Amino acid sequence: MGDISVETIDLELAILIRRITSANRKIGHLDRSAYLLLHRIIAKGPAGAKVLADEFQLDISTVSRQTAALEQKGYVYRIPDPLDGRAYTLQITELGKTEFFEHKEARIERISEVLEEWSDEERKLFGQLLRKYNRSSIKK
Repeated sequence: MGDISVETIDLELAILIRRITSANRKIGHLDRSAYLLLHRIIAKGPAGAKVLADEFQLDISTVSRQTAALEQKGYVYRIPDPLDGRAYTLQITELGKTEFFEHKEARIERISEVLEEWSDEERKLFGQLLRKYNRSSIKK
């Protein structure tokens, strides 16, 4: 049998994912991939599908489908690359910003309710550990 702490983390991550997935169905119009892509464009500026695929460690065809859905909803638009007619970057629209920030506010409110009885130190530590976990590389 493996390390009990790793088994606990595995179970708790599965529960966390289920809770978040369930809660997000009741919040706004953005799914997880849309939220992350819009967040990235807001935080770092326009980007092409290849850059986004590299940053999210996804196949470019997956990101292309996800960004096409965002474009169809009017959340992003394409900026053609003047040097390569096939290439483009994606910029967020005002509608995309509105949807993103409304969705983010609802998510933050929901998380705040769950963490209401936690101390500032506990919330800070939890955030730091989640960030560390999410930025740790997965060995193949």
